[in-house]
Amino acid sequence: MSRRLSLPAGSPVTVTVSPVAGGKSPGEGVVKRSGGGGLTSPAPRHSLGGGGSSSPATLQVSPVRRSGGSRYLGASRDGGVEASAEFVHYTVQIPATPERTVVDSTEAAAAAAEEVRPPQRSYISGTIFTGGLNCATRGHVLNTSVDGGGKAVAASGNLSCKMRGCDMPAFLGGGGGGGGGSPCDCGFMICRECYMDCVAGAGNCPGCKEPYTADSDTDGDDDEYDEAVSSSEERDQMPLTSMAKRFSMVHSMKFPSGNGCAGGAGAGGKPAEFDHARWLFETKGTYGYGNALWPKDGQHGGGGGAGFAGFEEPPNFGARCRRPLTRKTSVSQAVLSPYRLLIAVRLVALGFFLTWRIRHPNPEAVWLWAMSVTCEVWFAFSWLLDSLPKLCPVTRAADLDVLAERFESPTARNPKGRSDLPGIDVFVSTADPEKEPPLVTANTILSILAADYPVEKLACYLSDDGGALLTFEALAETASFARVWVPFCRKHGVEPRCPEAYFGQKRDFLRNKVRVDFVRERRKVKREYDEFKVRVNSLPEAIRRRSDAYNAGEELRARRRQQEEAMAAGALPGALPETEATVKATWMSDGSHWPGTWLTPSPDHSRGDHAGIIQAMLAPPTSEPVMGGEAAETGGLIDTTGVDVRLPMLVYVSREKRPGYDHNKKAGAMNALVRTSAIMSNGPFILNLDCDHYVHNSAALREGMCFMLDRGGDRVCYVQFPQRFEGIDPSDRYANHNLVFFDVAMRAMDGLQGPMYVGTGCVFRRTALYGFSPPRATEHRGWLGRRKIKLLLRRKPTMGKKTDRAKNDDDDREMMLPPIEDDGFQQLDDIESSALLPRRFGGSATFVASIPVAEYQGRLLQDTPGAHHGRPAGALAVPREPLDAATVAEAISVISCFYEEKTEWGRRIGWIYGSVTEDVVTGYRMHNRGWRSVYCVTRRDAFRGTAPINLTDRLHQVLRWATGSVEIFFSRNNALFASPRMKLLQRVAYFNVGMYPFTSVFLLVYCVLPAVSLFSGKFIVQSLNVTFLALLLVITLTLCLLALLEIKWSGITLHEWWRNEQFWVIGGTSAHPAAVLQGLLKVIAGVDISFTLTSKPGTGDSDGEDDAFAELYEVRWSYLMVPPVTIMMVNAVAVAVASARTLYSEFPQWSKLLGGAFFSFWVLCHLYPFAKGLLGRRGRVPTIVFVWSGLISMTVSLLWVYISPPEGARGRIGGGGFSFP
Repeated sequence: MSRRLSLPAGSPVTVTVSPVAGGKSPGEGVVKRSGGGGLTSPAPRHSLGGGGSSSPATLQVSPVRRSGGSRYLGASRDGGVEASAEFVHYTVQIPATPERTVVDSTEAAAAAAEEVRPPQRSYISGTIFTGGLNCATRGHVLNTSVDGGGKAVAASGNLSCKMRGCDMPAFLGGGGGGGGGSPCDCGFMICRECYMDCVAGAGNCPGCKEPYTADSDTDGDDDEYDEAVSSSEERDQMPLTSMAKRFSMVHSMKFPSGNGCAGGAGAGGKPAEFDHARWLFETKGTYGYGNALWPKDGQHGGGGGAGFAGFEEPPNFGARCRRPLTRKTSVSQAVLSPYRLLIAVRLVALGFFLTWRIRHPNPEAVWLWAMSVTCEVWFAFSWLLDSLPKLCPVTRAADLDVLAERFESPTARNPKGRSDLPGIDVFVSTADPEKEPPLVTANTILSILAADYPVEKLACYLSDDGGALLTFEALAETASFARVWVPFCRKHGVEPRCPEAYFGQKRDFLRNKVRVDFVRERRKVKREYDEFKVRVNSLPEAIRRRSDAYNAGEELRARRRQQEEAMAAGALPGALPETEATVKATWMSDGSHWPGTWLTPSPDHSRGDHAGIIQAMLAPPTSEPVMGGEAAETGGLIDTTGVDVRLPMLVYVSREKRPGYDHNKKAGAMNALVRTSAIMSNGPFILNLDCDHYVHNSAALREGMCFMLDRGGDRVCYVQFPQRFEGIDPSDRYANHNLVFFDVAMRAMDGLQGPMYVGTGCVFRRTALYGFSPPRATEHRGWLGRRKIKLLLRRKPTMGKKTDRAKNDDDDREMMLPPIEDDGFQQLDDIESSALLPRRFGGSATFVASIPVAEYQGRLLQDTPGAHHGRPAGALAVPREPLDAATVAEAISVISCFYEEKTEWGRRIGWIYGSVTEDVVTGYRMHNRGWRSVYCVTRRDAFRGTAPINLTDRLHQVLRWATGSVEIFFSRNNALFASPRMKLLQRVAYFNVGMYPFTSVFLLVYCVLPAVSLFSGKFIVQSLNVTFLALLLVITLTLCLLALLEIKWSGITLHEWWRNEQFWVIGGTSAHPAAVLQGLLKVIAGVDISFTLTSKPGTGDSDGEDDAFAELYEVRWSYLMVPPVTIMMVNAVAVAVASARTLYSEFPQWSKLLGGAFFSFWVLCHLYPFAKGLLGRRGRVPTIVFVWSGLISMTVSLLWVYISPPEGARGRIGGGGFSFP
């Protein structure tokens, strides 16, 4: 592995970058360090300098082609650089880290004199990595510094043995160069016992595979072990299991040797882990699992002569494992039974009603009767598709106390009580800093970093699909402010942990706060956050001014160079050629070109043409907590005594984009994050959030883990949280909360096979995203899927001898992965599936190797009831390996634009391509393989975001969703082609997702029919029969009762239900018909559909209601508004005409007027929010309203004159009387 350089913080390091001569390819360079500092080795197990050598070490950064087609960085040692090379100097101020503290010059000199350890490995959070198609993978060291006057918290280095399955302190006896380094020149850290085993064996170093030199032996003998061999030592002498060899999950319980410290102190003065097995052997202790006797408190068992005196019954350890992490409760039968009964009654009433309508046509207006009956049949079918999945709603709850007890309590296998929870990688996606303000994204990132989850198990990745420098520098500012905000949240337990939401809430912030320093520290943090907002908001102007200044300097230098060349060629001063226009580049703060998108687009630096970029803003934290101190000692803003000041890893990612490649919008960006995170952190679970959805409940991640790690959780592919929104007007004019969907439909689907994936606020199982099948599945066959077939999806046994099969079967049970299946859901054998891995996942061997690791870490515990292939408790309570340059370089290769070529990314693996609603399709594919999902509704909202409150933005959002549904209907993702592993009602729910936009065609016709009826004087029935009215009354009453019961068991209000009904008509008459038309054009004519991002509202400072809801009153005209406006005009004029005609008629037909007017008012009531939106701000009527009002007034006036002309004009108009042609 790479090595850390022990250098005190604050020491300047001069990094010299130069091109390499001698036939090197473009982009290769040499990075030279001086001043006693060092860079991270880009490749593991390579030394940056010989031990004891005084010559400066040189790190050569060059692209190396691997067999799989990926690139990585290679490192080599060189004594110097050619004199002809041109150097670029960067002075890097080494920041303070837990391994390196800020010291004075005298202390640094003393520490350097006493330093005998080899260079330690440093993190690469100060290096930005770029690469991609036809360009080398490069690492650019950024110029960073620590805040003056600050003193970081010191922590001892962790130089441990790098042999898999061993965590003993590394042997520092003597390096190959004679210094106090590792036994080999390559710098591979190894303990004494592993070193002796290697010497006794092949005699080669496990790192470089070279033989150990003769002078690399130890200089003296260490303290020998006791003659008695403990049970842990006996286990260590046994060969490691395949699981330990593969995943490095086995802890060594050996005492550290060679440290010379009493009491088993480890290297660097760090106390060694308490060896429980050795203690049991030496003291003849009797506690632990499997013992027949258990000592009472305050007593210790002897050898066995005490009999049963002093002992009691052993505690029931199984009770803790049997306690469920989650609970599922059905809706009360007092509500659910009448609800189901009413659905049946309404279904029967609809059958009788449609039968009567079909058997009683209207001979006076057959065309009107036929259209109405057709629409009513479709509405009945649509209602049935919507109601059937709601028959089994459930409610779930998680128990966080049981989760902490099971995964974070000290046990025999985890004596220190380290967190045994699996890792979570959080994905945040953004694409345009203009429509998605960086400050909004920064607040989301801060809420993630402050989440209540083990710091070392959490990693956050920001995908900037636009490659904007503004987003990059805003994220750097966010990482800086997080060092203040996250400890403040942990110390005082504030909620929510999004600073904008926390400081903007209207409630009393002193509630439930008992610390005396809370008010003072809150005021300090609030002031710091205000300054942070000013810095972020001023970044666009700062970047523009900086770029203009650098570009002006480049132009001056280019002009001067051109003049010098012309003068050297003998040109006259007046005949100097005009200078060529230079490229307007965008510059970073350290004076280098930004590798992403420039403000002035140019080749290789435009929105669709730029290199891949990865920057670790915050390096992976240490495994041990790092406690803060008083503000005066640490130089911080607040007192962090007793507060863990570590921060989760934060990574900026911008995938490579090149012309000629289909980048697949958001789905492609998410798949790039999946591959990047698999190489850098490889958390077995993934949480994806939109840039405007922040963590409102810091314990939301733990609640999601409860469902993943509980009994049966290995079959859960994702946990979906409901979407909650802020910034919505109090009346919710356009149903932005969408509570009928999130609290009724999604909760009902949770009682089937699980809710659908809605794009954000979802915790995924990584192996489910990889296209694997669940360990167990159920096929539903027969009539209505009543015949169930249980499937245990396991790999087929390998061919071979009986003994070999038994051995391989043991390994398969330990290393069992969910099987890979072909398109026909036929399980492939081991040889075929392993051969398909490169074709399915790409050529990165590192990524393919991470797949079984993620599957193993996501397993249930072995003692969980029903767990067939679990992992042992404490297996994940191990430190994470730190990042090195080779790892980041490999991550650069998997985000290249050509990586997904000839693979199954986007077709079977990851987010699915080909639809603007990739979220629904991705969830459907998982359910189709047999996975199930869970809907987690927390008491405190898990996540909150923003929604467009402007009418035009809202309609375009609905248009995008509806267009995606039409694409699903005309694709292979239609639920009609679902596999037998999907339940029948789940198929109905997914089929309704693709069908609902087509209802708009019939809704348009049905909204116009009342006006046609009023104009023509005809009605949909010949007469208002008692049977017709009775059936219509039953249908209406059952619909109202069903709505009341839905409100009862879902918890929504009647107002929210009515708003949803209103916007269903608004969307059905505006966005949905346009979506059907666009979908048909794409399917039939191949016309591509493009959408713009929905603008996210920024974080304003004004608290006024008018300013907060300013967008609500803006009228932005769109073609989607034409159908609803036309329907309102036609119905309003029709009511006026019919009323006047009936009043002036000699034989008025009031029944037809009442019937037509009733349905016209029904249409107008549903379109009332739309009409109110056209009025704009209160007291400010836009011009378009005057135009439409004038047209309506003229139309009504002309019709009135035609119906009832003046006495002297009857003959000229038409002979008097009213008649339609």
